[in-house]
Amino acid sequence: MKVGLFIPCYINAVYPEVGVAICKLLDYLGIETDYPLRQTCCGQPMANAGFEAQAIPLIKHFETLFGAYEYVLTPSASCAAFIKCRASGNIYEACEFLHDVVKVNKLPGSFPHKVSIHNSCHGVRELHLSSASELNIPPYSKIKNLLSLIDGIEISEPEKVDECCGFGGMFSIEEPAVSVCMGKDKLAAHLATGAGYITGADSSCLMHMQGIARREKLPVKFIHLIQILAAGL
Repeated sequence: MKVGLFIPCYINAVYPEVGVAICKLLDYLGIETDYPLRQTCCGQPMANAGFEAQAIPLIKHFETLFGAYEYVLTPSASCAAFIKCRASGNIYEACEFLHDVVKVNKLPGSFPHKVSIHNSCHGVRELHLSSASELNIPPYSKIKNLLSLIDGIEISEPEKVDECCGFGGMFSIEEPAVSVCMGKDKLAAHLATGAGYITGADSSCLMHMQGIARREKLPVKFIHLIQILAAGL
């Protein structure tokens, strides 16, 4: 199996350690990986801000660059959801790919900490990484299933398990006061679990809450779920 790896802007510029972790994990699983050097932003920020004309060339560039791969993989639920809806149907968020395609059932290493899972809006309602609370269906969580493969980890989820953290891309720029208020509420729910770490599939959501936690001097750390899954590599 060979995949094309798409690393989103937030990870490339702010959290490169997440990109390193996904490469280590894919290598351990024996999955050959290509990283096209000409990749750019997928166009999501422009499209969300109403500048769809400026986003179209980036979407077309993505299709040209990644269209030949059977699988395209990205450690970002929001970018995967945007691309899946507007361009390529062969893109998978990393958790989705590991859970549904590779069907990983064993991973080395341990992470002896209590973590609280942040279920991002795109991940829940567009990629179905977990069941949406408003639906009358049996609950499930692909993130929880993968994290449970790691020794020593204690997994928790906050009350109002899939409530938005307030980031919302351009929403946090256009409505900063509301965005911060929502972020504080979400952080309080995560902290109430007693977890030392908050994890999830979107670096953007984690970044938003991390900024609030730093300003408020809250005793919690943030880590992308891929970093936990690759902890033993």
